[in-house]
Amino acid sequence: MNFFRVGKYFTLVDMPGYGYRSPKDFVDMVEAYLKERTNLKRTFLLVDSVVGIQKTDNIAIEMCEEFALPYVMVLTKIDKSSKGHLLKQVLQIQKFVNTQTQGCFPQLFPISAVTYSGIHLLRCFIANITGNLN
Repeated sequence: MNFFRVGKYFTLVDMPGYGYRSPKDFVDMVEAYLKERTNLKRTFLLVDSVVGIQKTDNIAIEMCEEFALPYVMVLTKIDKSSKGHLLKQVLQIQKFVNTQTQGCFPQLFPISAVTYSGIHLLRCFIANITGNLN
């Protein structure tokens, strides 16, 4: 896990990715961290918008739901799909969030690290939940 102090305001924790390249002790490490962090404000699950929610994403979602953690889905790589495919994925994931989750924030955050599309809104959301936005 990598810890990034954001000024004097909060710490962002970047956990290793899950899936076929995840560390062998991923579940134990992440589960222990998530259970023990009483000051945890939000968990952000990064979902590849090109392929949608995968089996490994479902495991992370189930973990957040089981621990009653407030979490958010960030849809990455929105620059990699056609607008039609992206819209289909967003609608499908939004339906999943609305019908299959309890702790997921209802707003999806589609972003692109290449074009920076959606980044400003996500930053504002983070500033708000950490108490750094009036």
